Order: sequence, then C-alpha cells, then structure tokens
Amino acid sequence: MTNVPQHRESISLLCAAKTALAFCSIGVLGVALSQPLSAQTFTLLHTFTGGGDGGIPGGLVMDRAGNLYGATVTGGLNGAGTVFKLKQTGSGWVLNPLYEFSRSNGDLGPDDAVILGPDGNVYGAVGTQNGYGAIFKLQPPPSACRTSLCYWTETHLYSFGDAPDGHAPNGNLVFDSAGNIYGTTEFGGTFGYGSIFKLSPAGGGWTESVLYSFMGGDDGDQPIDGVVMDGTGNLYGTTRFGGVPSCNDGCGTVFELSPSGGGWTEQILYRFPGFAGGYEPRVSVILDSAGNLYGTTYNGGDGSGTVFELSPAGGGAWNYSMLYDLAGNGGGSESRLAMDSAGNLYGTFWLGPTLFKLSHSGGGWTYTDLHDFSDHDGNEPGGNLAIDSQGNVYGTCAAEGQDLYGTAWQVTP
Repeated sequence: MTNVPQHRESISLLCAAKTALAFCSIGVLGVALSQPLSAQTFTLLHTFTGGGDGGIPGGLVMDRAGNLYGATVTGGLNGAGTVFKLKQTGSGWVLNPLYEFSRSNGDLGPDDAVILGPDGNVYGAVGTQNGYGAIFKLQPPPSACRTSLCYWTETHLYSFGDAPDGHAPNGNLVFDSAGNIYGTTEFGGTFGYGSIFKLSPAGGGWTESVLYSFMGGDDGDQPIDGVVMDGTGNLYGTTRFGGVPSCNDGCGTVFELSPSGGGWTEQILYRFPGFAGGYEPRVSVILDSAGNLYGTTYNGGDGSGTVFELSPAGGGAWNYSMLYDLAGNGGGSESRLAMDSAGNLYGTFWLGPTLFKLSHSGGGWTYTDLHDFSDHDGNEPGGNLAIDSQGNVYGTCAAEGQDLYGTAWQVTP
C-alpha cells in the first residue's frame, strides 16, 4: 500500500447522511486534460473509511441492473474485510455492506475479486487462518429487506488443505454451463508452484479436483488471477513467473488448459522473453468473441510494461502481438483489461496512477489517457474494471481518497 502522505489536499465533498452501516457516496467532477477534444468526466462514487464499509477495495463487477459489487481486504469486523454493493439512487450512489468477514470464524480477509454466479449469488475467495484459503458464496436473504442494512448469508463451499491441494485461491472464478466452478491457487499443488482447480456440486455440497499442478519451470509458476473459459470449455490464464528463465524465476507465461481423454492437458501459448519483450503478467487475460486473448505485463517494454494480444493461428499455434509499449505513460498494470462493445481496451497503471484506453486506429492502436488519479480521488488503481452499456468505466483505487482507505469511481469517456 502507498505510504501515507505527510500533506493531503483538502477538498469539500457534499454527501447525504450516513446510517450506522449504510454509507452514502459522493460525486466529484473533473476533466482529464490529455484529450481536450474528447474530455472525460470523473465521478467519485464512494470513499472507503476502513470501518463497516471496508477498506482497500479490489475491483468491481456489474449485474444486469447496473449495480456494482466488490470486496475489501480490510475493514469490517476485526479488520477481516467486507463484500459490498454499490447502487445508484437518483444522482448518487449508496454503498451497502453485504457481509463482514470475522477473524473469529477463521477468515483473514477476502481476495480482492468477486464474481456474480448464474444464480445471482456472489462468489469469491477468502484467506483462512491455516493459510490455505477457501471459496465462499454469499446468498441474499430469502425475503425482501426492509432496512438499509441487510446482510447476506456466507457459506464456505470448499476449504483448501495440504498438498497436493492448492492454497491461496484467487477470486476471479468462472462457471461453466453445468454449474462447475474453475479457478487458480497462487501456491500449493503437487509441486508447490500453484494449481488450477474445479469445484463440482455434488449431493448438496461441493467436490474439488486439482486439474493441473504447475511445476515451476517452463510450464509456468504462480498463477495469480484466475482463468477465463471459451465456448468449448478450454481454460486460459497467466503465470507471474516460469517460462523463459532469463528473469531469474522466469518471465511469465500465458497458458491453455484443455479437457483431453478424461483429463486435462496444459499447453503454453507464450513464454514472455523478458525486458523489451515484456515480462511478469500480474493479471489474467480476457477473451473476445473471436477467440483472441488480451492482457498486460507489469514490467518490460521500455520499462513500464506492455499490452499484448494472442490470436489462434490454427493447428494449436498462436500468434503473439505487442499492441502497445506503455513506456512513459505510467507503469505497472494490476487490473485486468476490459473491452467495450466496439472492441476498445481499457486498463489502469498502478504507478503514475492512470486509466487508459487503447482503440483501433489505422491498423494499429491509439493510446488515450482518460484520467490521471490524484490523492483525493484515489491512488493505486487495480482489480477488475466494469463497463456499462453507455460506455462508462467503473473501478477502484486501493489507497488514498479522503480517508486513505481507497475509493470507487466512474469515468465517462
């Protein structure tokens, strides 16, 4: 987390009244100056206090009604983190905590990403006192809530254990059409370098299977951001290390895991070469309707990371393209890319905090700086971005804001 600054710019924010644990959100308007002919509007949706609303948020996901959901890694009961909902009411946004994790229940804070399941429940990963972690589900009350504070019910679907099981699961889970859940663990597995797992509903509970254990060499090491699934059931993701060994522990990989003869087969689609070619992806890839993969590296290029594309070339081969070298525009991407309906890509820089857009232009890609963050509107943007049907982009900052515990924001391009 960013060091607390000795001086902070004071700002005056208008806000509706707070209830005990239901927090109003406020809007601050600003204009990004990098593209004066297409000015952007920045709106601060919520400033986290580190109390019942949580602190240090980690990305957002949107439901069909336009509500936003996310998790915080601190705040709530005993500082064990929260899951929250942001709902637009009139011209503002209201934050309601859905659940506060408790250390007395063995929880040590959720991963910074949650998903919405096909059943409307919220799913994610949480740390546990044994260090292995668990997958949880949050379910709304069976009847409509009549108060502003209405907690959901939390259930642990699966708690990870000793090897060959994985541990330290990531929150970016994915469902298949049969209701199975897939994800990654950062560590553990047979060899200790991480795993890909499947949870299957069975007899009122869930059964876990380890589909693949990373070996820490050229097959990859430390998958840290979950997987995505294509229409035929193949899984895709990244490992932070492994692959080409020129970066000490390896420069990172993009992998595919495919069902094969009753088991699963891993194929490395790309091993990052390091340095100018980019290295250390810290987030997973996204998948477009044509089967192309897009992602970022935290390091490399001319020093600030890269944006890349992998396209299927037939016969199991893939073509790699560096879409943009992010040098000089910030650095250190720790949010998954997001794509709008026109095929434009959006991402953030952790360092020199920025929201950027890449759009097709003349056979290449054009970079646009949509917003440069300052302390009062947030710092260290990361986690998942959400885009609504009007093209508004939503995200979070893990630090700063009025109370130093991060913010949730909206940018209208």
